[in-house]
Amino acid sequence: MKTYLRIISLARPFRRHFPYYVLFSLLAILFGLLNLTLLKPLLDVIFGQMEAEKLAEYVSRPEFALNTQYFLHLFNHYMLEFINEYSRFGALAYVCCIIVISVFLANLFRYIADVIMANVRADVVKRLRITIFDKVSRLHLGYFSNQRKGDIMSRITNDVQQVEVSVAFSLKVAFREPATIIIYFLVLFSISTELTLFSLIIIPILGGMISEIARRLRKKAVKSQESLSRIVGILDETLSGMRIIKAFTAREYILDKFEQEATRYRRINVSMARKNDLASPLSQFLGVSLICGILLYGGYMVINKSSALEASTFIMYLIIFSQILPSAKEISKAISNIQRGLVAGDRVFKIVDTVPEIKDEPDAKEIPGFKDQITFKDVSFAYEKEVVLNNVNLIIKKGKTIALVGPSGGGKSTIADLIPRFYDPTHGEVQIDGHSLKEYKIESIRNLMGIVTQESILFNDTIFNNISFGSPHANQEEVTRAAKIANAHDFIMQTEDGYQTYIGERGSKLSGGERQRLTIARAVLKNPPILILDEATSALDSESEKLVQKAIANLMKNRTAIVIAHRLSTIQHADEILVVQNGNIIEKGTHDSLIANQGLYKKLMQTA
Repeated sequence: MKTYLRIISLARPFRRHFPYYVLFSLLAILFGLLNLTLLKPLLDVIFGQMEAEKLAEYVSRPEFALNTQYFLHLFNHYMLEFINEYSRFGALAYVCCIIVISVFLANLFRYIADVIMANVRADVVKRLRITIFDKVSRLHLGYFSNQRKGDIMSRITNDVQQVEVSVAFSLKVAFREPATIIIYFLVLFSISTELTLFSLIIIPILGGMISEIARRLRKKAVKSQESLSRIVGILDETLSGMRIIKAFTAREYILDKFEQEATRYRRINVSMARKNDLASPLSQFLGVSLICGILLYGGYMVINKSSALEASTFIMYLIIFSQILPSAKEISKAISNIQRGLVAGDRVFKIVDTVPEIKDEPDAKEIPGFKDQITFKDVSFAYEKEVVLNNVNLIIKKGKTIALVGPSGGGKSTIADLIPRFYDPTHGEVQIDGHSLKEYKIESIRNLMGIVTQESILFNDTIFNNISFGSPHANQEEVTRAAKIANAHDFIMQTEDGYQTYIGERGSKLSGGERQRLTIARAVLKNPPILILDEATSALDSESEKLVQKAIANLMKNRTAIVIAHRLSTIQHADEILVVQNGNIIEKGTHDSLIANQGLYKKLMQTA
């Protein structure tokens, strides 16, 4: 219930629509009820089933009273006048016209109410999608290291879709169907209290059976959504790693893995369908059985005249009661369907409720700029229990190029990731110009930095939009200048549409060197004072590396640069080289001094 209320709370900005929905739903119910209540005067007056004494009561116009008896009396009064003036057939035509108009209005108001609720439902789902996407984009990088990407994608797509199909759909029956049942039962009580109380004895049995089905459906729904997220995960891994799958002839292995999960998903959903599809026929069977019971009990009362219930009134009672069944069926169907949506909602809200480990402090302020130095003071860091950095002290002066080298897993990338606050130290602090990074807003810190990684992160968009990514107000001239500095302009102009060429998913239409030069052009356009290069040329061939290296040299001019290098030949001119091993800086100095030191750096140079 808590999850359902959270989903419904997303409709609060649209609550101005609810009074109209309630109004039109009530009008639809009342006009629908009017169609049925006209049956009694139709049977009694027009077809002459009413005794002469009672018929005489309707000759005079009744005194006003706010109850059903007044309106019935008034209707019968005018009906008699109509019969006297236009004959019984004319009165019959009159009643038929009223019924047609009433049916038209009932369906018109129902349609308007459905349109209003469709808009609210679409807005709720839209807000839910935006909320989860916004939250995912704010989560710290460590979250994505611990979660399967396919599972996250499944929650944003399939789970939200399931919420829309089931939980949000129930908004339509949340008011109208219960209101229909309540209003109809009030009318039924006014007709025969005894018969209505008899019918209420059996209804709890129906409710108990439906709730038990719903409870079992919820358990299956959890397994179903988890299985679906695993299917999405396998698809994501397969499409991303298709080259490796084909290279290692592992298609049969992946197919078998996918088939097993698809079979599990099928088995769960067949089990769910059996239970879900049972709710509707069960409620219909019990409803018809209930009507038969009322028919026997009420028929006995009419035949033996053991109550004041007349035959025409009893027929009207049965017809009105039968109209409650579709509403009850809709509610039971909604309760069954809602279970899967609630499970999907739980999975969505688990992401929404995740607290980012890296976030702005309440009193965080905008950083004024970078003036002097970046400082690491007794910085230690661990991924859960794995210690990566151990009491690191480091000063990076403005305008200097600092290179980080050393064996894989030593902590080089972690040092670089702490500067833009992708992570926070578990001990100690990182400072800019003598102030802790935590004093400043994260976005303002990252605005000072440009990052080029080993993997060229590009988007399925135009070359222009990839270069101007993060700089939405850049014009063509600025983008072109950035591309020229990054040695990318020439190859861009050779593409089909120049800067408006679409590069495919992750830049698949470009070579590795071309992709990397676009990411460098992006950093050039941002024009950051601090530059972080994380093995930006390690995945390139020698010819592409020369072009990229030249682009990097252009990018690094007059900037503070932190360079993580796999190929040590690219960092020999750095102002300072730090050798990182097992989370410690074990050597530091220029290229020449470190070679003379006969330490690990020299060994790395010899094996490079």
